[in-house]
Amino acid sequence: MPSPRRPVLVTRPEPGAAETAARLRVRRYAPIVAPVLTIIPQVIAPSADVQAILLTSANAIVPGLPDRPVFAVGDATAARARAAGMSTVRSAGRDAAALAELVMRECRPQFGPLLLASGEGHGLALAAQLRRAGFRVRRVVAYGARPVRALPANAQEFIATGRGHALFFSPETAHVFVRICRRTGFGGGVAGIEALAISAATAAGLAALNWARIRIAAHPNQDALLALLP
Repeated sequence: MPSPRRPVLVTRPEPGAAETAARLRVRRYAPIVAPVLTIIPQVIAPSADVQAILLTSANAIVPGLPDRPVFAVGDATAARARAAGMSTVRSAGRDAAALAELVMRECRPQFGPLLLASGEGHGLALAAQLRRAGFRVRRVVAYGARPVRALPANAQEFIATGRGHALFFSPETAHVFVRICRRTGFGGGVAGIEALAISAATAAGLAALNWARIRIAAHPNQDALLALLP
């Protein structure tokens, strides 16, 4: 008889949450999809004079992006860009630091500005690093994120049961989850749950709750985060 599927809470916003859930099912986990943020695409102004587009998240793939070479932070974002019809796409394969290295290797400041499409408050360090290297960076807010008010019933049941793992993909999702748990009285229910964080900053946002343990991915990407699962 096959062993029962182990529950994993996915707090990532859609559309990424569905992709993560599919990967978990392949590995015989039982995903509980409970996005704590709602992504709101923004309208961006045309930027036909840029030499390349930089994407730190698949959520930044919105209408209005020009037909230019794309440099994506990771393979999942690159795949989403290709699916959206962008023909020339390169993946840094890891994180923002790797993306900066790839851009500095493949682009030249004299060939025009770079368009960095990101969420509100995101991409600032990447833009600063590239500017120090002599690039002109045009940063546009391609999407916003609105926190949800409450967790769905199956997520509340998961926390009440108090066993399993919870995935957190950003400091923002961590902070929102903690606020929801405190407001709704679920904060004490995580003592038997192991929180898996994509970065140290994300782990810091979770520290206010009494988790069984908080673990941090070796690299700030989904593959490294899922590798923490037993």
